[in-house]
Formats: sequence, C-alpha cells, structure tokens
Amino acid sequence: MKFPLQKLNQSGDEPFKFEEDVDVSELEEMNNDIRRISPVHVQGEAVKYGDDIIVTFTAEGEMVLPCARTLVDVPYPFQLKEREQFNVSPYYDEEDESEIHPVRGEVLDLTPYIKENILLEVPTRVFSDDQKVQDQALTEGKGWQVITEEPEEDKVDPRMAKLQSLLNEKENKD
Repeated sequence: MKFPLQKLNQSGDEPFKFEEDVDVSELEEMNNDIRRISPVHVQGEAVKYGDDIIVTFTAEGEMVLPCARTLVDVPYPFQLKEREQFNVSPYYDEEDESEIHPVRGEVLDLTPYIKENILLEVPTRVFSDDQKVQDQALTEGKGWQVITEEPEEDKVDPRMAKLQSLLNEKENKD
C-alpha cells in the first residue's frame, strides 16, 4: 500500500482517504504461528502537517493459527486500529526509540507497518471451539494428564478429624 507524496500534497488541508485490500501473505513464510492469512482490508486517512504525516487506519482480516492443544487450524479474525507518524524532511534522522518514521523518496509505503501491527496482534495461543476436535484430543500420556480446575470441597485431614469433631461438639454446647 503505497502513496505518492504528491497525492498527499494535493489534498491540502483535507485528509487523504484510502481503502484497499492488502496482500500480506509474506507473513506465512516468516517464523511465526500464522499458517494462512487472507488479504487484509485496510481503510484510513492521512493528514499532512508541514513535514509530518499522521496516518490513522483500521485493518480487518482473518488469520489461521494452530490450536495450542491439538494443532488443528483455528481461524482467528482480527481488527486493528492504528496510528503511525511519518516525517518527510530530508534532515530528519530516526532516533532509537522514536515513534516517528522517516520517509525516504517520494513514496510513503504503509505495508511494512501494517505487517508489523498484524504480527503484534497474533495471540500467544488459541484453542479450537470444535467439539469433535476436543473429543479427539489427547487427555493423557506417559507421565502427564490434562486436568480441569474444579473447586475442591473442604476436606478434613483424617489425622485432624478427631479434633474437628471436638470443635463441633464445643460449638454445639455454646
């Protein structure tokens, strides 16, 4: 998703609006959990203030990730709302932790920033909701088993049962 800076200059004080489907399938080949990703629908606007350009955009799409328990494909829809700031001055040098990105040349390329924000959106783990898959999932193996957290009943230690009975008798007398 590239914009010639000339288009931004022509828009004057009005925001330059854009809407496009962006192919980010390169993310599938990177070393991450994304197995597949559909083209991402991006829409937003860019506003120029002197040498600064502020781009706000939303990106919607769906990625396929592996289930943390069964490794089956799990569709994961996402929606991002982001704001990026750029500077077109030839004298601007990006500082180490600056959130302002320099623009070199006559074209503003938003695609790397879309990809970066999508990678930040990938959850650490997802689980499949499909009951058939859940029923076929392994629940135990050699030296391990899946347990569910259920509230434990108040059990009295058998060694302390005699003391508990004495406390109960004392409460009944009072």
